[in-house]
Amino acid sequence: MPARKPHSSPRTSPQKSPPDSASAGTLRIGPAGWSYADWTGTVYPSRRPKGFHEAEYLSGFFDTIEINTSFYHPLRPDHAANWIDRVSSNPRFLFTAKLWQKFTHDPSASADDERAVRAGFDVLRAANKLGAVLLQFPFSFHRTKETTAYLSAVLKRFSDYPLVVEVRHSSWNSHETLTLLREHNAGFCNIDQPVIGRSLAPSAETTSPIGYIRLHGRRYDTWFSDNPAVAAHERYNYLYSPEELAPWITRVRKVTEHARDTFVVTNNHFQGKAVVNALQLISILKGSKVKVPEPLRQHYPQLDSIADTPPAAPTLFPLGNSSSGKE
Repeated sequence: MPARKPHSSPRTSPQKSPPDSASAGTLRIGPAGWSYADWTGTVYPSRRPKGFHEAEYLSGFFDTIEINTSFYHPLRPDHAANWIDRVSSNPRFLFTAKLWQKFTHDPSASADDERAVRAGFDVLRAANKLGAVLLQFPFSFHRTKETTAYLSAVLKRFSDYPLVVEVRHSSWNSHETLTLLREHNAGFCNIDQPVIGRSLAPSAETTSPIGYIRLHGRRYDTWFSDNPAVAAHERYNYLYSPEELAPWITRVRKVTEHARDTFVVTNNHFQGKAVVNALQLISILKGSKVKVPEPLRQHYPQLDSIADTPPAAPTLFPLGNSSSGKE
């Protein structure tokens, strides 16, 4: 993948990290995305009240959500402004957002593409609601001289944002990788994924003031599947057990010791499993009971032990579960 010369268009004032709205040593935990059909009746109520919005609802339980749609197309400024308004009741809340895949999976991104990406991100940044921009590279992105140069060019191109890099191939497991990220003041994304072949193993690295952890689940049977009969959401149909979360509790604590702002994102989204595990992580790491969505605890009774209120009384019309699906 050839290196690109960083675009030299005018920049807004640099902002390497969120300003004082995020105090030193903060930890934010939340799910990746919110627009999943199978979350209706599982995470969200089956009958939604007028004006219901998923991000607003989730901001009552979490201090962060990772924006997924920005990976598939540039974030629209009007959407960003609406989401900022929706989460305004939680002053601790910060979004993180994935960079458009045209910059991580396709070396042909243009200056116009960059301007489109910046238009949405800048709305979040101006409102002090942009915690990090995640550059998610595919497993096929191996460490070579050419890919290292390309990564460096992308980091320079977006250097005014608080950047975090996710790589998935073990060739990036090197001192040189961490040094490169530190030179660009970019964070390293520590991931949990099915470790198959040369997949990157779990870690607890920090290379900037932003600490970042993503849990993808451990569906070894579907992670690399190209079988059209296997639904895409099956890659993320996985619920971590308490025993599997325990080593990540240790890693999160290590990362927070070295980072000013740490984000833990659960991406095992199918049927609300990301929300279950995020709530469990919050409860363990903060040592307290947590607020739990009522529909979710009906499907996952293990949440009763960490919920800060007793279950709602049964009704004659219990919440139903919708058919599964993915946006």
